[in-house]
Amino acid sequence: EVQLQAFGGGLVQTGGSLRLSCATSGFAFDDYAIGWFRQAPGKEREEVVCIASSDAKTYYPASAKGRFTISRDYAKNIVDLQMNNLKTEDTAVYYCNAGHAEGHNYWGQGTLVTVSS
Repeated sequence: EVQLQAFGGGLVQTGGSLRLSCATSGFAFDDYAIGWFRQAPGKEREEVVCIASSDAKTYYPASAKGRFTISRDYAKNIVDLQMNNLKTEDTAVYYCNAGHAEGHNYWGQGTLVTVSS
């Protein structure tokens, strides 16, 4: 059974930090790119950051550059997202996703991040 469990969300003040983790099982972790997405109330889900499968290359959109860092542990099949200097606009439910070049795609349940001013 494929599982992606995101955890580490919580309430933090503006400027604070949180570390999210996505624990995975049930699929070939090394063969999948892992992405973090988020969905704020009333908004569409958007990609936050992505890390490639084999070479761990990372992609950061402008909103995340310099504040967010993604990393993956191939031994533990876990992907972490370190978020620093959080802003109120980062408030959202954060989801992790595993994607394969052949089209397989898995989602985990979300973890809520709330940034208060």
